[in-house]
This record gives sequence, C-alpha cells and structure tokens, in this order.
Amino acid sequence: MGILKKIFTKEKKEKLDEGLEKTKSNFFGKLGKAVAGRSKVDDDVLDDLEEVLIASDVGVATTVKIIERIEERVSRDKYLGTDELNLILREEIAGLLSEQEKEEKKEENIKKPYVIMVVGVNGVGKTTTIGKLAHLFQAQGKKVVLGAGDTFRAAAIDQLEIWAERVSAPLIKQKMGSDPASVAYDSIQYAVKNEADVVLIDTAGRLHNKVNLMKELSKIKRVMSKQVPDKPDEVLLVLDGSTGQNAFEQAKQFTNATEVTDLAVTKLDGTAKGGVVIGISDQFKVPVRYIGVGEGINDLQVFDKKEFVDSFFKQD
Repeated sequence: MGILKKIFTKEKKEKLDEGLEKTKSNFFGKLGKAVAGRSKVDDDVLDDLEEVLIASDVGVATTVKIIERIEERVSRDKYLGTDELNLILREEIAGLLSEQEKEEKKEENIKKPYVIMVVGVNGVGKTTTIGKLAHLFQAQGKKVVLGAGDTFRAAAIDQLEIWAERVSAPLIKQKMGSDPASVAYDSIQYAVKNEADVVLIDTAGRLHNKVNLMKELSKIKRVMSKQVPDKPDEVLLVLDGSTGQNAFEQAKQFTNATEVTDLAVTKLDGTAKGGVVIGISDQFKVPVRYIGVGEGINDLQVFDKKEFVDSFFKQD
C-alpha cells in the first residue's frame, strides 16, 4: 500500500526461506517422485503435476489454470524436458501472482488517516496480525491508532489491549456488546484529532450468520466514510495458511459478505500448505498483502511476490 514501503532485508529473506521450508520440501518431494525417471513433460507428467499442486493446497481452479498454461508451452515448444519444469512452474506462478497486483496509491494522494478494517474468523491470528501490523507501520515512523471493533467477545478487546500496550499504540474501545460502528467512529475521530497516520480496526470474527455479518461490516464502512470520505482504504482479510482448503471457504464467505481488498495469510511457518497463498489470490482476484512466517513481532512481512517465488523455488 501507499504508506508502507517494502523493505526487504537479509534477515527477512532468511526468515521467509525458513518459513516456507515445510511447504517447499513437501512440494518438491512430491514433484521429484512425479518426474522420477522421466525426461519429457508429457500428459502423464502433467497429470502427476496436477495431483501435486492440488495436494499442496494450490486449489483446483488455479491448478487447472497452471496446467493449461504449461500445456500451451509444451504444444508451442514441441519438447520440454522435465529438468525445465521447475523454471516453467516458477514463471507461471510468478505470472499468476502478478495478475492480482494493483496500482499503489502514492502517499501524498492518500487522505490521512489511512484506515484498515481487519476481518476474519476467530483463531486465524487476526488480533495478532493487527498488533504486528501496527509494529510494521511504527517501524516506518507512522503514528498508529487501534480500534477494538470486535465487541462481540470480551477476550478480543482484552487481547487487542495487550498488543496496544506492547507496541505503545493508543487503543479506542468501548464495553463488550457496544456498537462496532461506534468504536470505528471514535477511532477515526481520535486519529484525526491527534494527526495519526494509520487506524487499524478489528471486527467481529464470526460467520454463523452471514446476513448479520454483512450488515455489520457495511454499517462500519458507512460510519467511517461519514467521518472521513472514502474510508476504509483497505478491507484486510486475515486467513490461517495452515488450514489449507478451509482458508478457501473462509475467503469465499468474506468476499461474499464485504468488499475485501487485500489478504494477510498467517502461520505459513508451521505448515506445508503454503500453496494457499497462490490459489486464494488467484481464485478471489485479491492480492496477498502480508504473510506471517513466524511468531515474533517482526515476522509479519509485506508480501513480495518476487521474494516469495524465489524462496519457494530456492534449491539448497
């Protein structure tokens, strides 16, 4: 986004490599078995590759797209060796991730405060992501305000308060059961008055009644835009990468309930299901903005497709 710069250090790269290790070893272990003893990319190899991609939680629709693109290349080039398969896959996956990129707003064109409404079911790391995101912004010199808009659970407010203290950011909260839109309103009002750069607003993580969720999120957005026009700037959906196909279902539910603009995929370090980053971004036409590759406060990274693909295909 416009006011958070991509700063990719050697330490971040090492953490990314480490975080994707389980996914990578699982994927290439299966791929190695699929092409063992074969020299040419033919129908049998593509069938096996399809199974490997689906088993790696890339998703059926995205897998079919990748296979079709490789088939086109095989048809065009007449002969492709299995030794070229890694390079071809790398190019196609990078291409898919590039398709979901959107033009960045320049910071000078953004009306402050920059408002991010954070959505996602309970347990995906939503509140933790908000805390780490606040830390990311602060590391780049931004003043951050947190809004405890998940008034459905007292624990959510308490958890966000712990993070607010940890990152030394003001927390705007009300009693449990209060109107979340009122919390959002107060948060933006506080941010405007105190000339804050960023507002991060938590929302209720429940999906048992999609109609009510849709109404609640719409109301929050409507109240925000009354305070400062054209807010929020982002609706960030947090997904737990370790849940694999369940993350696809959550993305489907939330993209139906509200206009999701960006994705954060957490807990990639503890899973072999990192393929969800590729599949969800492609299937729902929403860019991955942040990825979680560890439990530390610095382990939420601004997603960099080039570095992600490089780590994914890096051969030790």
